[in-house]
This record gives sequence, C-alpha cells and structure tokens, in this order.
Amino acid sequence: MKLTRLAVVASLVAVFALAGCSKSDNAGGTITYGVDATYAPNEFKDDKGHPVGWEVELGNAIAEKLGKTAVFKIAVFDAIIPGVTGGKYDAGLSSFTDNAEREKVVDFVNYYQAGIQWATKIGNKSALAVDPNNACGLTIAVQNGTYEVDDLKAKSKACADAGKAPIQQLGFDDQSMATQAAVSGRAAAVTADSPIVQYAVKQNSGTLELIGTPYESAPYGIAVAKDNSDLAKSIQKALQDLQADGTYASILDKWGVTAGAVNSVTINGK
Repeated sequence: MKLTRLAVVASLVAVFALAGCSKSDNAGGTITYGVDATYAPNEFKDDKGHPVGWEVELGNAIAEKLGKTAVFKIAVFDAIIPGVTGGKYDAGLSSFTDNAEREKVVDFVNYYQAGIQWATKIGNKSALAVDPNNACGLTIAVQNGTYEVDDLKAKSKACADAGKAPIQQLGFDDQSMATQAAVSGRAAAVTADSPIVQYAVKQNSGTLELIGTPYESAPYGIAVAKDNSDLAKSIQKALQDLQADGTYASILDKWGVTAGAVNSVTINGK
C-alpha cells in the first residue's frame, strides 16, 4: 500500500524508544506507532474512534514481546513516514508497501505480502468494460498516497500512448470514501491492496464484486528510521517469536487474511 511524501514533518515530539535498541536506555515504556486508521480490515476505527484491525493487534503483540505498551497515533497516511524520520513516531504500522523509493528514507521490517485488487458495483453497466489491464477512459477510485495511485498513473500512460482516453483518478484521503465511490457508481471501480478490497466486498455483500485476481504482490513493512536499526532488529525478532508461538498465524486467521502470511520476517526484503 501507499506511497508517501518524503518531506520531514517539522514538529517533533518526545517518545520512548525500546530498551537497548533505540535512542533511549529506558526499560519498559511505550512504542508509538503512526497509523492511518482508514484501511479496514488492516487498521480502522471502532465505534469509539479507537484504532482496531489485524495490524493493530499485531502491533500490540509486538509491543508485548518487547515488554512495552503500544500507543497508536492516528495520522493522515502521507504524514506517517515523515513522522517516523522526524522522531514523532517510533515506527509506522499502516500497510506500507516496501519499495526502493521508500527505503531511501526508512527501513522496513517485512511481515506480510499483498497484491493490488479491484472491485466494482454489481450490475454496473460499465462493469463489463472494467479490466485492470484496460481501463482506459474509466473513472477509478483510489486512496491518495497509495501505491495504487502510481499503478493507475502507469496504466493511464499506457492508454495515452496507445491513443486511448486516459484513466481518470478519483482520489480520497480516506479509503472508505474511495470504496463508497464505487458503491454509489460515482467511479467505475475502486482499487486498493487485496485484503482491503476483499474485506470491502464482504462488508458490501450484494453491492460490490471483485474484478480479476490480485497482481503485483509486494511485501508490507513496518517503517523504522534508518538511524534506529536496533529497533528494526528488535521488531524483527519479536515478529519471529510471534510466528514461532502461533500468535502471528492466529491473528491473521481471526481476520481472514492468512493468504498474505510470510514464512520469514526480513528487513528490506533481506
């Protein structure tokens, strides 16, 4: 998921870091995650506005392994990585797709694999023409800042190069609004990470249907500042322990997202 601006957020806040593995020697304390809670079932808000989802549960489990308390700070997605590099958050846990551009500014602890998926409104007359590989001239809903934005740009360029009408992106800061645009017919389809779209189809049973299968599978990563490599290694070890004791599999199974489970936890894919 999600490409982000690389500008550093100006305001810094003091945060506790992990004992012996970050910028502080304090034992106990908290690990603060930046999270964009609009991406169900990965991370979203409950009725009281608190972040929930399988990634939130995973973040809590990581913190417990490290003897910490997890604190989730809800933020606009584009601001999370700048918040990590600027010291506002210890880590970014928000369905980040690990790619070379992002690795220039942060390291990623890889813990999941997801592809791109599309969905459209059932009975939509334009649905017959919706094809992720040939969506020229159609309006497609997408969350701003996500990897899918670049995917649509590339597909739209291919349309233009072939002398066809470009794809019209309908962007939203909130993924649920992008989904709603497809539900209402304002957009011919919505595109997002595979677990997000599959969950949206389940939540809108009888209204939305999947288009094709996921493509361009890539790893999710927990973003950590490059000057905090000890923290990245500690998170990696915690995730490995969660795999070994069955907690990792249990969380994914609970939320129905086991298809993206990984066998090994890496840093920057290594």
